[in-house]
Amino acid sequence: MAYRNHIPGDRRGAPARRRARTRIAALTLCLALAGAAAGSAEEDFRAPGRHPSLLLTPARLRLLRRERERQSPRWRRFESLIAGEAAMPEQAFADVLYYQVSGDAAAARRAVGWALGEGADLRQLALVFDWCQPAMASRESSALAAKLEEAIRRPPATAGVEEARSRAFAAIALAGEAPEASERELRRVVEQWWRAQTAPALGGPGDVLPRAGRYALFELLHAVRDNLAIDLRESAAPYFRELPALDLLSYYPPPYSGPQNDYRIPASRTGATDLRAAETARAADLAMAAYDTSSHGSEFLQGWLLHERFAMTGLFGAPYEFLWANPYQPGLSYYHAQLAAHDSVGGQLFIRSGWDDGARWAGCFDGALQTFSNGKPQALSLASPKLLDFGDAVVAAVGGASFVTLENPVTRVFLVGLKPGRRYELAIGPHKQPQQADPGGIVELNFKSGLEGAIRIRELPAQR
Repeated sequence: MAYRNHIPGDRRGAPARRRARTRIAALTLCLALAGAAAGSAEEDFRAPGRHPSLLLTPARLRLLRRERERQSPRWRRFESLIAGEAAMPEQAFADVLYYQVSGDAAAARRAVGWALGEGADLRQLALVFDWCQPAMASRESSALAAKLEEAIRRPPATAGVEEARSRAFAAIALAGEAPEASERELRRVVEQWWRAQTAPALGGPGDVLPRAGRYALFELLHAVRDNLAIDLRESAAPYFRELPALDLLSYYPPPYSGPQNDYRIPASRTGATDLRAAETARAADLAMAAYDTSSHGSEFLQGWLLHERFAMTGLFGAPYEFLWANPYQPGLSYYHAQLAAHDSVGGQLFIRSGWDDGARWAGCFDGALQTFSNGKPQALSLASPKLLDFGDAVVAAVGGASFVTLENPVTRVFLVGLKPGRRYELAIGPHKQPQQADPGGIVELNFKSGLEGAIRIRELPAQR
């Protein structure tokens, strides 16, 4: 009010202005110092040590128990498998999930008996220990804790995401019983396996994060964020920024009608119809949508997941469908999502002509080019020139040619079959521009007003 009533030229307003500026400067300095202190503070790798800590946040557990109360279709399918004593591929995981939601002690006792006996799968052992504490005697809890601690004290057998996830699970579950071993292993997984080794290798030679391991990756992301407040995506932001759009387009267009539900088949080098791979891919999509509920890509992904015909009902998929699916989370219609996605970090490209089941589709990934036609994927040689037309966009397999001719105006051109990581000079009319092929040998060109004619291609000498 002092500023509003101040009359220009009246010196009585000057002290008030000076005091305000002083307060603002002091506040700015305090915020800067607080930010610097926060940025320099060492991360805390001590998990809270509560149970349950893995995947079942209070909000998620409330949602699952509400699904049981209202007898949702997903709950009824899952319950019928447990009640019918179906032999499930991951029986302990299914039993402890059922116990957490229903309170059925018999399911917990089955899982505990497995864990203290022949159980060897570290991920499931950690879930039993974390989710079944109320159902275990103290000697059983101690015996299982010793089994988990022994496992994480051994050197990792592989550098894969599944082992990193399972060891992180065990460490988080043990935080209250073996805090030093827990903190040491979580620090190793986050700082060494992820930040120093895996995240920097994304997009480089070798498949450090294959699609088959994507579900394990998102279990790890959830567990680390829920317990350490660390978002592992920050170490590979470009990869995760493009992942939802890339994921949607990486399925072959027509669904596969199975005996229990319909499946979307993920693209693969062999083009095989692998229903277990399809279930694992859907589980990963569900966990991905649950991890980030607000980004545009995740909203399209959620819209993709809401169709009931694809809800998993089988022995492997039903527990994952129940755990992760959230019918209350809004989604956007994927019919409005982009029709082409180029992952310049990993060197992949997926494109389709529309979102109908009969759409034309192409994918360039794992060093191969595929199209989908006549009801099945077909491999195309990258060694011979060819042009795939998708309306406003084209995929041009260069195949050693020195030019590509565009007969109709297009706004996006994807040159594939180039040498990964090499630099090229592209001449478009009188204009020349250098471009570097990504790790998959792909270059993307965009033209707002459309391009028609020839693109001349010349490989540049390697830089020393």
